[in-house]
Amino acid sequence: MATVAETALAPCRAITDKEVADYIRDGWVKLEGFVRPETVALLLDIAHQRMGDDGDSNNPYGLDQPFFNAEFGDGLSNPEVRALIGGIGRASRRLMNRLGGVGVRYFTDFFAPKLPSGRKTRNAGNGPTDFHQDFMTFGVDRTGGMTFWISLEDYGPEYGTMSFINGSHRLGVLGGYHKGDIRTFYPELLELETSEPVTYRAGDVTVHSHLTAHGAGKNVTDRPRWPYVVLTQPADVCYNGGYSEAFDTAGLERDDPLPEDRFPVIG
Repeated sequence: MATVAETALAPCRAITDKEVADYIRDGWVKLEGFVRPETVALLLDIAHQRMGDDGDSNNPYGLDQPFFNAEFGDGLSNPEVRALIGGIGRASRRLMNRLGGVGVRYFTDFFAPKLPSGRKTRNAGNGPTDFHQDFMTFGVDRTGGMTFWISLEDYGPEYGTMSFINGSHRLGVLGGYHKGDIRTFYPELLELETSEPVTYRAGDVTVHSHLTAHGAGKNVTDRPRWPYVVLTQPADVCYNGGYSEAFDTAGLERDDPLPEDRFPVIG
């Protein structure tokens, strides 16, 4: 058991039984005050160094879509950020709730500023986020993956914060996001409750299953919306042999486990 001093210095807190139950029920959960302020400040400083204060001064990352601009986080190479990723791994294992002792694997991490919609931008990322599932773009063979979206400042709906369709993770795989709003193709999603756009304080986190449908409006302010995003997968996940936007599949065959050197077990 961690000492009081170790808990005070940890980059993030432990999650509660209620938060686990809410995630299992809804397919997402808000973790208030999950990341300590000093770690949030470090992440925001790294983001500004990599992408500029405008969130738009990095090189294009290869996907021309309006949801957000992006820059690889490389958090595993930074001891302080890696400690946070370890805490995320422990939380993810609890939320995944797999029997048989299956752990959690790091998948990727990145900064994802949504740029102001009223500004001409160098990179894409200043539009709305169509409602979609994440799963189909990842090239993996099983569910259990999730996204930790860490707010690096205080943000309300005017910044284009996310809404989630409660319980949509129970409908299974519904396709990718390249053809538009998923609710157009699956109107049954309209029968489920959609959350209000989340209001975040710095250090708050939302976690959503890669099967949970979610979307966001435009950022109508004059400032970027800065999150740090960490994705996890089950430790026994394998490459499915198909297309992946999330990682380089060179050298992998269908049903190969994800290699430990690139995707270490973190929980």
